[in-house]
Amino acid sequence: MAREIVLGIDPGLASTGWGVVEKNGNRMGYLAHGVVSTPAKMPHQERLVMIFRGISDVLDRWQPVAAGMETLYFAKNVSSAMGVAEARGVVTLTLALRGIELLEFTPHGIKQAVVGVARADKNQVQQAVKLLLGLSEIPKPDHAADALAAAITRINTARLAI
Repeated sequence: MAREIVLGIDPGLASTGWGVVEKNGNRMGYLAHGVVSTPAKMPHQERLVMIFRGISDVLDRWQPVAAGMETLYFAKNVSSAMGVAEARGVVTLTLALRGIELLEFTPHGIKQAVVGVARADKNQVQQAVKLLLGLSEIPKPDHAADALAAAITRINTARLAI
């Protein structure tokens, strides 16, 4: 089976995490991770442009064939959820413009796919990401580790051959 590159995304207005994982046959391997950070004092629309450009750079560099992202859920802060929703829209559009198929997963779905337990805590997910990708330490920052978990979920739950 051919080598396939998968992008995981953890969207946010202040920090959009990304992680790149390789699928080669039945094996997964870590390639890269990072975040696109936007300054809080920057005008809102410019922050969205920064996310677009940052994710575009990741796509140019790694050429993924598929992507996974966590679905939006509302916690307590509705105003921060709006920024996350806008960041998700920018990421979704960026992927669509490149013809990259995006699948979205619930937080419980990601935990189930990565840890095997839908109610796993954040540390359990991070430890599983470290183990599954053969890393010496938990990827930092948290948004990047969450993005790697989304990429692993995409690989574990969907047939990738396009």
